[in-house]
Amino acid sequence: MSYGQGGPQSGWDPWKPHSQQGGSSDSGQTPDWAALAEASEARGKRRRLLFIGGGAVATVAVGAAVALAVVSAGGSDDKAGGPSDLPASASLPSGSDAAVPSFAPTTAPPPLDPKDFVSSAQKDTAPLSAAAFFPDAQLTMGGTVYKKGATADTTDCASAAGGTLPKVLTANHCTRLLRVSYTKDNIAVTLGVAVFGTEDQARRAKGQSDTKSIVKSLTGKGVKTFCDAAICRSTTNSYGRYAYFTITGFTDGKDVTTKDTKVFAAGNDLAEFAFGQIRRRGAAQASAAAGQ
Repeated sequence: MSYGQGGPQSGWDPWKPHSQQGGSSDSGQTPDWAALAEASEARGKRRRLLFIGGGAVATVAVGAAVALAVVSAGGSDDKAGGPSDLPASASLPSGSDAAVPSFAPTTAPPPLDPKDFVSSAQKDTAPLSAAAFFPDAQLTMGGTVYKKGATADTTDCASAAGGTLPKVLTANHCTRLLRVSYTKDNIAVTLGVAVFGTEDQARRAKGQSDTKSIVKSLTGKGVKTFCDAAICRSTTNSYGRYAYFTITGFTDGKDVTTKDTKVFAAGNDLAEFAFGQIRRRGAAQASAAAGQ
C-alpha cells in the first residue's frame, strides 16, 4: 500500500529530536504538523502543572518559615529581643504592692511649759518690779473693780511681813517681796508676792506658814490704815518660785467675821490675780524662748 507523499513515516516520535527519529531519513518527507501541535500543547500543560505545584511548595515553605520565626521569638534565646526580655508576670509589682517611699517619723517638739520658766532663778530672767507686776491703776476681777493704791518693793523680805511669816521667809531664803494694795468701798486688800530661788523653797514657805503668818498691810495713795489691830482675813499660796499672801480687812477698823463674804471674795480675787500674773510671766518667757 502506498500512502503517497506526506503519509505517516514508520517510527516517527514527536517527542524525539529530528536527528534521533527512526525510519527513512529521506529529507524530502514533510513533518506531521498536527502531531507536532498536539505534542507542543501537551508540553505546555505539563509546564503549567509544574509551575502551579512549585508555587504551592513555595507557599508552604514561606508558611513554615513564618511559623518557625514566631516560635523562635517566643523562645528563651537570651540574645533575642522583644517579649522574652520582659520579667515574668509574677515579678511585676501590682498597684497595691508597689513600693511606697518611707520617711523617718517626725515629731514636733512639745510646747514649752510656762511654769518651767518661773520655777527657778536660772530660767526666770525677765525684768521684775512692782510696777510691772501690778501695772494698772485699777483691776477688774469677775465684774468687781478694785482701785490700786500704793506699791512697795524690798529685798528685806522679813521687814514687810508680820507674825510668824518673817521667820518663814528668812529660813527659805526669800530674795524679794513685792506688795500692792487695792480697795473696793470700805474693804482693802494687800497682796504680797515673795520671790525665792527655787520652786522647792517657795513650796516650803507656803507649807510652813500658819494663821499667824501675815504680810504687812500697805497704806497710801488713797488707802487708809487697816488690819493694824483688827481681825483680818489672810491667805497663803505658791506657784513656781513665788509664794503669795493676802491680808484683807475693813478700812474703818472693824473686825472681819465669817459672815463678811465680800471680804473673802476680795482676798480670793487678789490671790487669783497674783497667780495669773505669775503664769503670764512664765508664758511670755516660754514664747520668747520658742521663737529663738
